[in-house]
Amino acid sequence: MNLNEQTPWHAGERQLQAAVGVADRMAVVGPKVIRDHLPEQHRDFYPLLPYLLLGVVDAQGIPWATLIEGAPGFAHSPDPQTLQVDSLPSVGDPARSAVLDGASVGLLGIDLNTRRRNRMNGRIGSLDHDGFSVDVVHTFGNCPKYIQLRPVDAIARKPGTLVERADSLDAAAHAMIRNADTFFVASYAEVDGQRSVDVSHRGGNTGFVRVEGNVLTIPDFAGNLFFNTLGNLQLNPVAGLLFIDFDSGDVLQVAGRTSLILDGPQVDPFEGAQRLWTVTVEHIVRRPAALALRWQFAEFSPFSLAMGQW
Repeated sequence: MNLNEQTPWHAGERQLQAAVGVADRMAVVGPKVIRDHLPEQHRDFYPLLPYLLLGVVDAQGIPWATLIEGAPGFAHSPDPQTLQVDSLPSVGDPARSAVLDGASVGLLGIDLNTRRRNRMNGRIGSLDHDGFSVDVVHTFGNCPKYIQLRPVDAIARKPGTLVERADSLDAAAHAMIRNADTFFVASYAEVDGQRSVDVSHRGGNTGFVRVEGNVLTIPDFAGNLFFNTLGNLQLNPVAGLLFIDFDSGDVLQVAGRTSLILDGPQVDPFEGAQRLWTVTVEHIVRRPAALALRWQFAEFSPFSLAMGQW
């Protein structure tokens, strides 16, 4: 096999790794940390969670990130190659229609109370009205950087069902984004004829996402150098972002075209950022009080606090 056949990284990830001078190191690291099955510690982790992040792609090629909920144990692994999820996106969630037999998906198991997280992607192997199973393609652990501590604080009696759609960000959406210290992002790329979907966490100081009109500018801080998200955007410049009001359960999902800014004077005003990426928002879904769970803010990540404010 040549290196490209052995590596878990696709061309977009390798391009960005090469741009920052870590391609050789990542070629060695990748096969050691990215697996084609769930190790025992990850299989033990998922059943602890009352929520899970999901990334999907709809019939129009739009990626959506969403959060699905259930009693602890709703996500569990019957064998190392499978994750069973006994829940579905709610009716009105734009991700719902994209949960189909054989569809490629990304999953993020994250515990905001412990900063533990695990990423995986795969394909839906079975689907019914109660949930779906995912056949694992890649899985790996993530470091706790930039995750704010937020234990679950309450459960609403009845989540909201209202769905509001728009094609431009209004004042309420601007305020929600400017008040955010956390969001989640779905992206995808076509790799050797197969779709690979990823969903990832992003965190920083309150207001770390700059919003001007329909354009979001997002700093990219020092991380694991995998470039899973930005590598996808390098090949396929579209993303879906999920913002959550953890106090009210409000959800704002946006999707649009992206652009990478790898260096230059535009990066300088964003203290702590190594590069930037932008999203020109084209699709907006707001779902007030859509989540049953409520979270209590406990503390910022020290890594977030070390970044600048702008």
